[in-house]
Amino acid sequence: MTTIRVPATSANLGPGFDSIGIALELYLTLTIAEPRATWFIEHEMGVDVPSDEHNLIIKTALALIPDLTPHHLIMKSAIPLARGLGSSSSAIIAGIELANQLGKLDLTQYDELQIAVRLEGHPDNVAPAIYGGFVTATYDEVEADAISAPFPAARALTYIPDTELLTSASRAILPEKIPLRAAVTTSSSANVLVAAVLRGDLETAGRMMERDQFHEVYREKLVPHLEQIREKARAVGACGTYLSGAGPTVISMVPVDEADEILGELQQLPLTGQWLNLAIAPAGLLIEA
Repeated sequence: MTTIRVPATSANLGPGFDSIGIALELYLTLTIAEPRATWFIEHEMGVDVPSDEHNLIIKTALALIPDLTPHHLIMKSAIPLARGLGSSSSAIIAGIELANQLGKLDLTQYDELQIAVRLEGHPDNVAPAIYGGFVTATYDEVEADAISAPFPAARALTYIPDTELLTSASRAILPEKIPLRAAVTTSSSANVLVAAVLRGDLETAGRMMERDQFHEVYREKLVPHLEQIREKARAVGACGTYLSGAGPTVISMVPVDEADEILGELQQLPLTGQWLNLAIAPAGLLIEA
């Protein structure tokens, strides 16, 4: 049997709106079992996630090869749904690779990026799931380009609320236009963020993560815990805190050797939900025979 493994992704990293993302060591795995008369995907994610050809993974594969032979699939995912950690992106990448494996398409990473961006729409969500590590990406409605690089040594202290926040709702709150000054300031912060990551400077990268005016200033009314966590995280030594993707998950980047101590402090906040101490995944999509 062949197993496809796809990491979770965290997009935006503050000012890198729709263009910067990282892969996290939280995974969706898809095992391809025997052929059968109809598609069946075995999972433990509840009735809201289809087990037939309406499942996003299978729908994605069939979008590439409509007459693909049905199989028994086994899916396990630690990536929570609708929390801003790339659950849909991981499913789309798994579906593309399912078609690649069964249809013997011989797709490259670049090929898979083009397909994924056309299907998902946002390169910063899907590119880290393919390449791993830290990724900057762009899409001009014709072609997607992405550059990956290692992320500085860090842990991502990740707060996942109990409640979902759909991307559609989080997108709807954004304005059609923002002031030029805000756009220039935020873009320059994103540029310095990238340069800091490439130099291994977590402290500067973290400060830049908190200088967004593209989306967080509008979305914070939907995620009031963002500022609550950010204030506490600053006080206890985190390098930077940002809204992951469209939210509601919030991530604080911290030095590796201080992660446990800082996490203990953050867990004292009066918040319901789950805290995870995650590593940045150095690799993206992996195939295990």
